[in-house]
Amino acid sequence: MIALGCDHGGYELKLEIKKYLDEKGLEYKDFGCDSTVAVDYPVYAKKVARSILSGECDKGILICGTGIGISITANKFKGIRAALCTDCFTAEATRLHNDANILALGGRVVGPGLAVKIVDTFLNTPFSGADRHMNRIAQMETE
Repeated sequence: MIALGCDHGGYELKLEIKKYLDEKGLEYKDFGCDSTVAVDYPVYAKKVARSILSGECDKGILICGTGIGISITANKFKGIRAALCTDCFTAEATRLHNDANILALGGRVVGPGLAVKIVDTFLNTPFSGADRHMNRIAQMETE
């Protein structure tokens, strides 16, 4: 299950991503928001992060105007590795090397066509499992 969350700046892009997920038959849970009326992105980042940490969802997609604030908030949670991606190369690399569990996008940065390709890359790229990457992820999780 994929967790979705956005603020008002990411709402329209979230609708496009939902269409893609529906076309692919992928299950998701939408944690909001539900319009372009201004809201606070931390609320939705926290809901998505908690759903992943609880095991309710496997991966997440967060969208705000730039993708920056919403990814910073999600990364406050131990065990969350949210990656802001603006192209398919970074989406692939963050899955292969970082085992990122949340993709962050900027609704005012990437258009819907590119965003769908980034989502597809993120969701379909497995973690490499290489020892060097596992060691680095373990280092991320310790203070």
